[in-house]
Amino acid sequence: MQDDTGQDATIAAAPAFAEAFERLRRLSRSEPAPVIDVRRRLLRAVRSCVAEGQSEFAAAISQDFGQRSRRETLMCEVVPSLQSTDDALRHLAAWMRPKRKWTAPHFWPAGNRVLFQPKGVVLIIAPWNYPLQLTIAPLVAALAAGNRVVVKPSELTPRFADVLKRRLEAALGTDYVHVVTGGAEVAAALTALPFDHILFTGSTAVGRKVMQAAARNLTPVTLELGGKSPAIVYEDFDFATASRRIARGKLMNAGQTCIAPDYVLAPAGRVQEFIDHYRAEAARLYPRLAANPDYTSIASLRHYTRLAELVVEARKSGAEITVIDPAGEFPKGEIGSADSRKMAPVVVSGAGDATRIMQEEIFGPLLAVVPYTTLDAAIRYVNDRPRPLALYYFDADKTRVKDLLARTVSGGASVNDTIFHVAQESIPFGGIGPSGMGAYHGRAGFETFSHAKGVFHQSRFAGTELLNPPYGRVFDKAIAALTWWLGGK
Repeated sequence: MQDDTGQDATIAAAPAFAEAFERLRRLSRSEPAPVIDVRRRLLRAVRSCVAEGQSEFAAAISQDFGQRSRRETLMCEVVPSLQSTDDALRHLAAWMRPKRKWTAPHFWPAGNRVLFQPKGVVLIIAPWNYPLQLTIAPLVAALAAGNRVVVKPSELTPRFADVLKRRLEAALGTDYVHVVTGGAEVAAALTALPFDHILFTGSTAVGRKVMQAAARNLTPVTLELGGKSPAIVYEDFDFATASRRIARGKLMNAGQTCIAPDYVLAPAGRVQEFIDHYRAEAARLYPRLAANPDYTSIASLRHYTRLAELVVEARKSGAEITVIDPAGEFPKGEIGSADSRKMAPVVVSGAGDATRIMQEEIFGPLLAVVPYTTLDAAIRYVNDRPRPLALYYFDADKTRVKDLLARTVSGGASVNDTIFHVAQESIPFGGIGPSGMGAYHGRAGFETFSHAKGVFHQSRFAGTELLNPPYGRVFDKAIAALTWWLGGK
């Protein structure tokens, strides 16, 4: 008999993965803290899985997308996955080492330390846009911390999911990792199980559902969501450099990146100048679109249609639409081809705040441009909106950079570039508010999937015996001395 979480109904509806979960849970309780050699073996197996399967992974992802740049898969998925694995192997011993902590003098010679223990069984729900990297990075962190893991790839990349399941389970064995494929109903049933931690990467709307389901079992969550990430270009920064770096970050994976620049705040009076530079840089990066194997398709017709609707609505509202089609591959007035799902880079300027393109996360090769009068006004514009996953600021003045970073709140930030902060294993990656909760990468990931257990070690020469009852004059003098000392600091 279960409680009111509905756990029985969920398990009955999905006995296969429920049974796998229970088996991993039993293993995690019988061996709660795998030794470092076991963790290193698992991490090396992950590295081998990615390195040896990179061509098959890239081919499967491309088929799922319709056409996904193989080079971008290697650069944005394979390399970061190997990098995160190597970083964990390099630092694992230091991460696992207990931390000594300061002990208040009136407890001397006792001591404090923090032990990092595995949480148990972790659920990783991965998205479709970077299906390999956004599976491997949290998987590495969870295994480094000593957990067993259930992985749920996106149903929108089914070919990749099949390859991942076959290769990952063969490399690591199902006593440590189990891959579950299926649709949204499978993901919903998984989140109802009493995992010890859930990491979800995806939309804010689905993130809310994951958190609601996890709350019924008091399961902690890490949510990597999205939002509208701004890029602010200061008036005296080189527009050619800024537009080149914004175009690279925006058009990678055809804009289907959670931290892609969503809109640009450009100095009023120079908006067209920025658009001209951006158009030139986008054309230089992708001189052809439809026939270019390095320019990625929109992942599904549903997403393509949504993006096209954003442009139609913005145009009807009076916004200026700039379509960047360097080789003239699409019919005049069209922004792409629904058949191939290749969509041209588009710049939208003058869209009203109420339009969908200014309200929704774009997640495609559309870029909104908004004028600002002063830097203070640009900061207010950002702060008046939900906190973004990433913020990008282009300025050579270190004082202004420091001031802007202090006055804005975002999940992460890059100065004078875009995207690359996500590739740094030494700093946390995560959102805040509507853009996410919690962080991972490097040590931050290890700690996310660990329970930090505080331990107090009493000395054989403990002075705390003076505080034992029955209380009397000695106790009164000891407490008086202690309060005088603490209060007089």
